[in-house]
Amino acid sequence: MSTVSLRLPNFLHKEVKSIAREEEISINQFITTALAEKISALKTQEYLEQRAARGNRKKFDRALSKIGSDQQLDENDTAIK
Repeated sequence: MSTVSLRLPNFLHKEVKSIAREEEISINQFITTALAEKISALKTQEYLEQRAARGNRKKFDRALSKIGSDQQLDENDTAIK
């Protein structure tokens, strides 16, 4: 495990301290978790961008056509023409 010296603005330190106390975790654990979540979000975005670049509209349309147009859309879905 590594040790990192970190300078935080006072207002941010107070917020971290307060939240860590509410969550009953250490400031170190809070910052470690927050950092891991941020890295995960960035890696996920990078992965999705790479995956989208490999996408093929013809293959997508072909796969979509297999389910038929008589299927009801979910309330969160929108039809794209």
